Amino acid sequence: MAASNLTPSEPSSFILMGIPGLEDAHVWIAIPFCMCYMVSLLGNVMVLIVVGKEQTLHKPMYLLLCMLAFTDIAMSTSVVPKALCIFWFNWKGITVGGCLTQLFFLHASSMTHSAVLTTMAFDRYVAICDPLRYTTILSNARIAKLGLVGLTRAVLLILPGPVLLSRLPFCDNRRIPHTYCEHMAVAKMACADITVNRLYGLGITFVVLGCDLTLIGLSYAQIIRAVLKVSSKEARQKAVNTCTAHISVMLTSCTPFLFSNLTHRFGQGIAPHVHIIMANLYFVLPPMLNPIIYGAKTKELRDTVGKYTCST
Repeated sequence: MAASNLTPSEPSSFILMGIPGLEDAHVWIAIPFCMCYMVSLLGNVMVLIVVGKEQTLHKPMYLLLCMLAFTDIAMSTSVVPKALCIFWFNWKGITVGGCLTQLFFLHASSMTHSAVLTTMAFDRYVAICDPLRYTTILSNARIAKLGLVGLTRAVLLILPGPVLLSRLPFCDNRRIPHTYCEHMAVAKMACADITVNRLYGLGITFVVLGCDLTLIGLSYAQIIRAVLKVSSKEARQKAVNTCTAHISVMLTSCTPFLFSNLTHRFGQGIAPHVHIIMANLYFVLPPMLNPIIYGAKTKELRDTVGKYTCST
């Protein structure tokens, strides 16, 4: 049996096992997952509709919010519907093509999400450190171009992942202990050396995260420097308040992402179901919380949403 499991073959499908060790609780775990997904869809679609309809919100900051909402929808939709099918209907099978497609979209949307957060940090830097030139430096057209650059970067850097996986010979054992097709989880199903896949995965994680976090850090270093120079306490408080929503969104996104990646690669003593739950939370919690955070912290958006809600 062990020998047959290690025999290279051409798989037609994989089996996603969900959360190993918690199979009996799948039905109950699905309920909060479904509720979070529905709230995230409602919130993010509402942001897109309101900003699209309201001419006064056609500004760089709200264009960035729309980009964030779009990536949130893409991230959660690439993972949650299939996870719910596993939890509720025991539909664990997924074709190789479907698996690689899911892998591409969830990683590409996640990387685009990181690029949007980086652009938002730059937006806050310009708004606080050079407010008189804000409209000149960050026009709607320029924000759209930065968004396109972020999307292009994601596609070009993520595309080699599915290509590398498609070239691997897979073993007879095609059971993936996860709720979705993650790059290294699929690579470990191969009956071949996956050193290139490991190096690719680590390289992408450290290069992209390193680049984006460095740019975000530099932006906030300049913001802090500018705020400390302000003598007025009220002006200083106002400058800090303009950044609280972005900082909150970064914390809700980066915390589960970093924990999931670090435990996946280095946390050998952590139970597998803990890692899988944390990995899923990254695709569920930030998309649900982001529109709530910006709605609560941005008065103009909150008032506009209230206006359209009351009018209906």
